[in-house]
Amino acid sequence: METPTSPPMSPPPAPPSAGAATGATTGTDLTTDVDAVARVAARVRANVEKVIEGKGDVVGAAIVVLLAEGHLLIEDVPGVGKTMLAKALARSIDSTVRRIQFTPDLLPSDITGVSVFDQSTRTFEFRPGGVFANVVIGDEINRASPKTQSALLECMAERQVTVDNVTYQLESPFMVIATQNPVEMEGTYPLPEAQRDRFLARVSIGYPVPAAEIAMLSSHGTVSPLDDLEPVTDSAEVRKLCEIVSRVHVSDAVQRYAVALTSATRNHPELLLGASPRATLHLVRAAKARAALQRRDYVLPDDVRALLPMVLAHRLLPSAEAAVGGRDAAAILDGIAAQVPVPDPSA
Repeated sequence: METPTSPPMSPPPAPPSAGAATGATTGTDLTTDVDAVARVAARVRANVEKVIEGKGDVVGAAIVVLLAEGHLLIEDVPGVGKTMLAKALARSIDSTVRRIQFTPDLLPSDITGVSVFDQSTRTFEFRPGGVFANVVIGDEINRASPKTQSALLECMAERQVTVDNVTYQLESPFMVIATQNPVEMEGTYPLPEAQRDRFLARVSIGYPVPAAEIAMLSSHGTVSPLDDLEPVTDSAEVRKLCEIVSRVHVSDAVQRYAVALTSATRNHPELLLGASPRATLHLVRAAKARAALQRRDYVLPDDVRALLPMVLAHRLLPSAEAAVGGRDAAAILDGIAAQVPVPDPSA
């Protein structure tokens, strides 16, 4: 099982300003707004870490996905806190939350909704399914059949649902946080490539360190820590933060760097399936969010490089020869990143 982690990065050189370094029009307003993003994100992170202890990198990754308007896939063995992380993030935002337990008998209409005939009015009435919420928690998504999994394709890509030739828009922000067990576990169906490509990032929580596990025995022994978790922001503020993140500047050189990385996966001899253009878009969006969390209104190559395993690894399909040689997608990405020239951020 792959466990994407961010490689250690040396402190990036700080250009005199984003505008001076790249010709962008960035002023005090955007700088102030980016500071606001970092402050709110710090509150959300501290709130989630009341429940998920010792996993700051995973919590930070979840916040990056939220601000980048993406969807998060949490993959790990049972019992390490995947659903707890999803619930903690959802409860930290005062918004609508729906949880869908994926089971083999779950139907697509349970997710998207269904039209029901009303005898009194003699008309069909649409009853929304589980995706009609700001945060949708899909628990053990790979325990449902591929037919049911495909019900998420439209809503995750286009923020809309079509039922009986009628299209219903989903309210913003909209985020799917899905958990899944490794495909080696019994009773699981592997997610199809089209489904995996719609998740901006995949993370693995891993086992806690002994100190955190001992603390968990006390804090989780009698009551769930989720019971005392209060929202620290709301959906309206999250929408504003996402809009600010979208304005973070990405220079032409950094854009070419991101494209060069994803393009290299498409021609790599050890990969049967490379990264899609959607993956490039997700990589840049996530880099914007990471820059904002570090109180920068511009993206550095380090932002793109640090997010590479988390954003791309789950989309790639290594060849049989690579699997026999023990090289997974994360290892192949490391090799690609070492070969692609890194642009000078001050150029």
